[in-house]
Amino acid sequence: MQTFLLLAEAAAAVAPEHGSPPPDRVIAGDPRFTTWNLEDRDGLFCGIWEATPGKWRIAYDEWEYCRILAGRSVVTAQDGAAIALGPGDSLVLRPGFRGTWEVIETTRKDYVILMPRG
Repeated sequence: MQTFLLLAEAAAAVAPEHGSPPPDRVIAGDPRFTTWNLEDRDGLFCGIWEATPGKWRIAYDEWEYCRILAGRSVVTAQDGAAIALGPGDSLVLRPGFRGTWEVIETTRKDYVILMPRG
């Protein structure tokens, strides 16, 4: 087993998955996702995710660390606190986070997600 993973190189060898947020969560636009999930091991996921413009509600039961590689997005918490994200910005979303994700300009991020143990 390889002990390291170069994300950009690994993504080129993986067939992307396509999707979108559930229709009842979409607030604006017609956002579409492309995901290159590069690691799926014992509740730990990592890879690259891209979304086209739109806005939808998000609800996290898991931990996620992500770094924006390209594009512009705004993440807004239920209390109205918002953060604008662009290339080079990093973000941690903790279990229990509720709010919205708005893609202003097609956004690509790398991510690490840790699912709750249960």
